[in-house]
Amino acid sequence: MKKIFVLSFISVGYFLNAQNLSNSPYATYGIGDVKYDNTIETTSMGGISTAFISDFTSNFNFANPANNANFELTSIKLEATNENNYFKTDYNNTKSTKHSTYLSNISLAFPLSPKLKMGLSYQPYSSKSYEIVHTDYNEETGVTIGNRFKGSGTLNTAQIALGYKINDKFAVGARANYYFGNLYDLNELAASNAELINGYETKNSIRNFNFTLGASYQNLNTSTDRKLTIGATTTFGNTSNMVTEYLNSTYYYSDVGRTVKANESIIEQKSTNSKNLLPVKASVGVGYGEDNKWFLSLQGDYKKGESIAYFGQSLDLQDSYRFSAGGWYLPNYNNFRSYFSRIVYRYGAFYEKGSLQIAGQNINKFGVTAGVLLPFKNSSITRMSGLEIGLEVGKRGTLKNNLINQNYVNLKLGFNFADKWFRKTLYN
Repeated sequence: MKKIFVLSFISVGYFLNAQNLSNSPYATYGIGDVKYDNTIETTSMGGISTAFISDFTSNFNFANPANNANFELTSIKLEATNENNYFKTDYNNTKSTKHSTYLSNISLAFPLSPKLKMGLSYQPYSSKSYEIVHTDYNEETGVTIGNRFKGSGTLNTAQIALGYKINDKFAVGARANYYFGNLYDLNELAASNAELINGYETKNSIRNFNFTLGASYQNLNTSTDRKLTIGATTTFGNTSNMVTEYLNSTYYYSDVGRTVKANESIIEQKSTNSKNLLPVKASVGVGYGEDNKWFLSLQGDYKKGESIAYFGQSLDLQDSYRFSAGGWYLPNYNNFRSYFSRIVYRYGAFYEKGSLQIAGQNINKFGVTAGVLLPFKNSSITRMSGLEIGLEVGKRGTLKNNLINQNYVNLKLGFNFADKWFRKTLYN
């Protein structure tokens, strides 16, 4: 146990140094490619979390902080994600691949009292990491026009969550979310018969708060060990501003790496503030299962559309919806003769109507998920610590109207260390 704990922190150091978030060309719009706000546990179940109350005492639910009635231990989670994206477009029959590995979640959770539970976490929220070059050759003039689009930066989120158990059936929770980071976009226009490049640079400096409220109801039939769970959350409120700086200028690069500008002449420079960075979100879920045996849940998520600044112009995003189904199965946690019977098996699927609409096409997304919790050798049902593995396979976008189809395979790996830490013993 101690050796695994040390090795996991060595892994964290590696992933922090190699932090490079991959995303698709659709990340050029808005705040980038949004990473779904989940741990491996809920990601492996299609993203269901709103009506998911873990049967075990070692898992804290950040998505709906009301769902922590059974949480009793101190839990430390360290998680990393390996993304593998495969792109294709009918335009010039172009294909491309992109891979990245990054630290996707660090969390610490502990009970403050039998009814009050608390959690702290860090996650990347969205990222930009793209470079697209498009060229057109005019046979009549013999001039080649090139457009270069480049983006970089990460928007992170730090969270603090509290859950309170009102009675055996009802619980409420709240989470404060702090978003911070810088996002950069660059659009360059160059012609083969011109010495200077026309560049339009956008920098978004983000320091933003919003809040999530949650509630849950669970009714356990003690004669059959069957339980019905209903949950709901809403995220609202934008405090602070996003400062967007625009710079339109002409220049040329004085180095081969195209990083040092020379002879720069500013055409336009301005700065704007926006309060509508993060939209209102709501989620409703219902679940049914058997205590310490299996669970299945259905969930619907809604995110309100918004208007955001993009290269000095307003970009309208649509209302988006996500529908998820998933659950878990545990064969027999009391069978210590068979390790496989104590593994928690997870499964799920989802469909998301995206907020982007390009060339008359909705950029939608769907996928299937699976995962396991491999418990440590001495883990019992009351201390379900172990190795978390999750897999997500999906598709985003379309080939219609020369747009881009994105297939992806995401592998998630993490450790959950849970025990009665930071408590004084009552006897030696």
